[in-house]
Amino acid sequence: MKLFAIIENFRNDESGAVTVDWVVLTAAIVGLGIAVVASVRSGTTHVADAIDESLSAGTLADVDFDNN
Repeated sequence: MKLFAIIENFRNDESGAVTVDWVVLTAAIVGLGIAVVASVRSGTTHVADAIDESLSAGTLADVDFDNN
């Protein structure tokens, strides 16, 4: 009978349930963050390359600041 009482007590005890919920929720949020960073990274690299190409092709105006 003592074994059944231990099992029943273990089944009814919820003291660690909130911790498990937070661990699962935190893991889901971290996973979502990694997925977002992975998907945005390729797009930002493409935009950065386009900006670099545009800026490299441009020329600067010849400005003389010493002439009043």
